[in-house]
Amino acid sequence: MPKDAKGKALAEAKRAQLDYERDVRAAREARRKSFARAQKAGSSLAEIDDAVGLHRSRVGKSSGVSRQL
Repeated sequence: MPKDAKGKALAEAKRAQLDYERDVRAAREARRKSFARAQKAGSSLAEIDDAVGLHRSRVGKSSGVSRQL
């Protein structure tokens, strides 16, 4: 593979990775905010995890909001 083609391919791979990381961060933040809104609206973490199909421990970590007792 010619050197400039290799460099372009590596730059493309790096760009794709950065795009992926940005998209994951944005999705994580949107999920955290939506879980927090659901909890503030009165939903328990158990109700949220049932609605989204995640284990309760994952919902608690994702929402950043403490469990309601």
